[in-house]
Amino acid sequence: MQALRTAATGMSAQQLNVDLISNNIANMNTVGFKRQRAEFQDLLYQTLEMPGAQSSDQGTVVPTGVQIGAGVKAGSTYRIHQQGALTRTENPYDLAIGGRGFFQVQLPSGEIGYTRAGNFSVNAEGQLVTEDGYLIEPAITIPQEAVSVTISKSGQVQAALAGETEPQVLGQIELATFVNDAGLMAIGDNLYLETPASGQATLGVPGLDGIGELIQGHIEASNVDAVSEITALIVAQRAYEMNSKVISTADEMLQTANQVTR
Repeated sequence: MQALRTAATGMSAQQLNVDLISNNIANMNTVGFKRQRAEFQDLLYQTLEMPGAQSSDQGTVVPTGVQIGAGVKAGSTYRIHQQGALTRTENPYDLAIGGRGFFQVQLPSGEIGYTRAGNFSVNAEGQLVTEDGYLIEPAITIPQEAVSVTISKSGQVQAALAGETEPQVLGQIELATFVNDAGLMAIGDNLYLETPASGQATLGVPGLDGIGELIQGHIEASNVDAVSEITALIVAQRAYEMNSKVISTADEMLQTANQVTR
């Protein structure tokens, strides 16, 4: 009976759905986190009678045919890069992106990672780094004698130095954009890597050519909506229960058929 295998694929699909929802909920307070959505596809069909097949010598054709589906499979886990809410932190090194774009991060492997998490700090050498101590790219070094640091919406970093009236320009922060943000590969630690699906990174100055602006003293919160996730969780749970009910019903039918053949 095909119903047993079909319902089993449905249960497996809903289990994947719940896994994604649970990860979204777990990262509700993760800076710059982007929620994921599961997308599914139906499996191959068993064709008992081909639609459009000739049904008589007079040339009549079957209007719909007979096809039986084999279940469902996961098509993709789509990451939704919707803007998260901005939260004020009063930390001058915290940066939020208002719009499109990613910060560039120099990974220990030598690769360039990309992130929306702008909760930066300064290391012992005065360099602007992520929570894990990874340098941002291009590198920005804050002088030890700096009294205050200002980062403009266009990414220009300036520092007011003790004893000087004019601020000193320390560097320019650039943002990376991609044709397909959903094609980036998440590697954890709020970081993404470029893939053939995302396309190559295009670097630019914040605020120009459709790139988002920088907002100093703020961080971007997760874009997970608790109400939507709980609703999706209930729907997934009910779908899982219905598929398990199909398995129970199919088992009872097989048991009945087995008793008839005795």
